[in-house]
Amino acid sequence: MAPAASASTVGVAPPSLRCGACVLTATVACRMHARGKFPARRLLHGQAQVRNRVATTWSLKAGLWDSLRSGFLKGNNSTETVEPPPTPFEEEEPLPEELVLLERTLADGSTEQIIFSSAGDVDVYDLQALCDKVGWPRRPLTKIAASLRNSYLVATLHSIIRSPQAEGEESKQLIGMARATSDHAFNATIWDVLVDPSYQGQGLGKALMEKVIRTLLQRDISNITLFADNKVVDFYKNLGFEADPQGIKGMFWYPRF
Repeated sequence: MAPAASASTVGVAPPSLRCGACVLTATVACRMHARGKFPARRLLHGQAQVRNRVATTWSLKAGLWDSLRSGFLKGNNSTETVEPPPTPFEEEEPLPEELVLLERTLADGSTEQIIFSSAGDVDVYDLQALCDKVGWPRRPLTKIAASLRNSYLVATLHSIIRSPQAEGEESKQLIGMARATSDHAFNATIWDVLVDPSYQGQGLGKALMEKVIRTLLQRDISNITLFADNKVVDFYKNLGFEADPQGIKGMFWYPRF
């Protein structure tokens, strides 16, 4: 048997005859050229197959996308309808509540009813007059109207007086209000709780707040917060509110002018 040729006896193809598929060193010849075989056609054929597979893949993807857009997924021998995503459930707005909290006869023989309502029936001028009575600073009427319009709940107390001498006639006066903002799901914050000073001390403020809280609970909102001045903290504590529960610290940002 002839001895194996050493690396020094193997001929090296000239650079002009080296094919691009081989990586040659100074002592290794392009065996493909030595055998008279050229891989160019095979390489081109392989590249064409790759291009065909890529084109087929994109065609399949495009076909799937078109089927999804048309609302169908096509299997082997079946067609399955793809239902559109469900639209968000639109919860019906709860009906406003109105009830008589108190009914009494006045000294002049006229009758007065104190009516609670969650219908948000508030005249901005009446509200401004009520704010004046409790000593709140005046706010622009346009902002008052916007705050009422953007509130989740606006509850009011009205005094309706009917005189026996003027049948069918009545006077209506706003004597209390509270409003709440909410995310309509979990949380609500109560704002602007006020009662006419001439009607304070009769339990109307407590009744107003209890009705507001009950209305929010009926709407499945149980995380209820509010902000209170120091002089009315005890009033809200008696209603079940806690100051700084579980060490939670509220933070405020105020403009610095």
